[in-house]
Amino acid sequence: MGNILSGKQILLGVSGSIACYKAADLASKLTQQGASVTAVLTTAARQFITPLTFQSVTGQRAFTDEDLWGSEGHIQHIGLGHQSDLIVIAPASANTIAKIAHGICDNLLTLASLAAPCPLLIAPAMDSGMYTHAATQANIKILRERGVYIAGPAMGRMASGLSGFGRMLEPTEIIGHIRLLLGRQAGKLSGRHLVVTAGGTSEPIDAVRTITNRSSGKQGFAIAQAAIDQGAEVTLIAGVTHLPTPIGAKRIDVNTAQEMLTAVLETVQDADALIMAAAVADYRPETAVTEKLSKEQGIPQIQLTLTPDILSAVAHYRAQSGYPRVVIGFAAESSDLIERARQKLARKKLDLIIANDITATDAGFGTDTNRITIIDPTGNAQVFPLMTKEEVADLILQKIVPLLEAAP
Repeated sequence: MGNILSGKQILLGVSGSIACYKAADLASKLTQQGASVTAVLTTAARQFITPLTFQSVTGQRAFTDEDLWGSEGHIQHIGLGHQSDLIVIAPASANTIAKIAHGICDNLLTLASLAAPCPLLIAPAMDSGMYTHAATQANIKILRERGVYIAGPAMGRMASGLSGFGRMLEPTEIIGHIRLLLGRQAGKLSGRHLVVTAGGTSEPIDAVRTITNRSSGKQGFAIAQAAIDQGAEVTLIAGVTHLPTPIGAKRIDVNTAQEMLTAVLETVQDADALIMAAAVADYRPETAVTEKLSKEQGIPQIQLTLTPDILSAVAHYRAQSGYPRVVIGFAAESSDLIERARQKLARKKLDLIIANDITATDAGFGTDTNRITIIDPTGNAQVFPLMTKEEVADLILQKIVPLLEAAP
């Protein structure tokens, strides 16, 4: 599967807006993620930024209206459109949106956009009054009805000093929308519903203190993003983490193991797969104090009890309903990693288990890398070298595709 942006030909249209500076950052970030980016600047855009800026960050020639009437002008707009996997117009001014909505082709960007057979993503950028104007809203409605993907805009401060809707999304957000759109086009999990849990749970001791763990949620969030890249509908059940939601995921925030259990059982009822990447607390205080415990009261005696076993509950529900069709668990251990993971796989009736050695300093909780062993129901263990958590996520998704194809 790999990085969904790698090798993609993206035509980046840049129209007249102060947000042009964000377009240069977007072009740079897309290039860093493996895309080949060709920029087309309108005459108005050149009042804010130069073609050289885009050539410098992409390594590709940038085009302007002057190229439309050059020696290759009679085919330039056709070539640009047909060689692209996706056209992104960011920033998209009210003027450019109106032209595309009504088929007005008076510059290279609008010509290429109308001639292209590939998907079109537009990121509006304009003053709030212009965006909310009935004419602009009617044009956006026309584009949506034609299948154009509209990303944003966001609420924020404008160049005019006013605030409202019309601010162009940040480059990282636009990339999230690009990945969502590309995944929908040809993802191997298109039409599938995946539930992913991520992060640690937090069990209250008193009004301010909790029992929790060092899970950052990075691995679960990477899995959610990889599933979106493959076209899946993703429900992300997140424990305690401050990570941003992947664009396209439906996020459900929970704190305790009980809350996660409730969310999981509600969402897996029509799910194709559950990937239980969350680090769920095994214990909780038997009774939580509603007020803050004071040191003056002495050292508290906290009686612990077990939290709900989510995977066992899922196994029971699955035996009755057949859903989720595939279940993958994680085992984070400090000793006897393979044997304990095998026992957990059999006990929880999993299709695969991902084993982590939490004693490794360069993998597991809080890091950007992971070192995993994947064990199947036959007990076969595949050991993998150190990888980024994005690479691990992609590997797990590669395992899910054939499991779903074989599932009843």
